[in-house]
Amino acid sequence: MPGIGGTQRLPRRIPLGAALKMLLTGQRIDAQEAYRLGLIQEVVPLDKLMETAEKYAQMICENAPLSVRAVKMAVYQGLEMPLEKALDFENLCWGMLRDTKDRIEGRKAFAEKRKPEFKGE
Repeated sequence: MPGIGGTQRLPRRIPLGAALKMLLTGQRIDAQEAYRLGLIQEVVPLDKLMETAEKYAQMICENAPLSVRAVKMAVYQGLEMPLEKALDFENLCWGMLRDTKDRIEGRKAFAEKRKPEFKGE
């Protein structure tokens, strides 16, 4: 039996039948199957792994830090709530960001057709 929540997390991430097959048989899957099941988002050659990870990290870092944190919080906490409550929580998170300096900077940069300079404020 897997530990560390494997029997609870895997069936929440992939179809139940696929999760049960893996959990009950101990069968390993390759990267292509993990991609097909939605466990991973992209398959890249090993020599491109760090380059690809850094590309995505850079894309995330270019976004407003308060928004990145709020998205992560809304997603992870929202998954533990019924949809209606999760939508309310998302609206609450959005409302807390509405008047931040970063949101104002983002809108101003968009209007001026330039890259925003976010400060996490």
